[in-house]
Amino acid sequence: MHSTLIVARMRPDSSAEVGRLFQAFDRTDMPHRMGTRRRELFTYQGLYFHLQDFDGDHGGEHILQARADTRFIKISDDLKPYIEPYDPLTWRSPADAMAARFYHWEADG
Repeated sequence: MHSTLIVARMRPDSSAEVGRLFQAFDRTDMPHRMGTRRRELFTYQGLYFHLQDFDGDHGGEHILQARADTRFIKISDDLKPYIEPYDPLTWRSPADAMAARFYHWEADG
């Protein structure tokens, strides 16, 4: 399994709307197309954390393929009023907002 964690800034009163947007998106076949196995959204003091688990080790490749889909473009546009880059000066794509994992532990079986 492959995981990504996107960090951004989120309007404090928008968690319900952001959750609703992702709930509608996750009802489509897009998560399957992207290889998404699990999505969790967190907020803490104005920050937004988007944890996504993918089948296998190639989540990024699936997302790149799905980015041209109108549904992916639409949810990206729909989220803009609520979520903004953590560092707008360096942000060009979601890859610029991904946290780097530096430690992993997992229980056996």
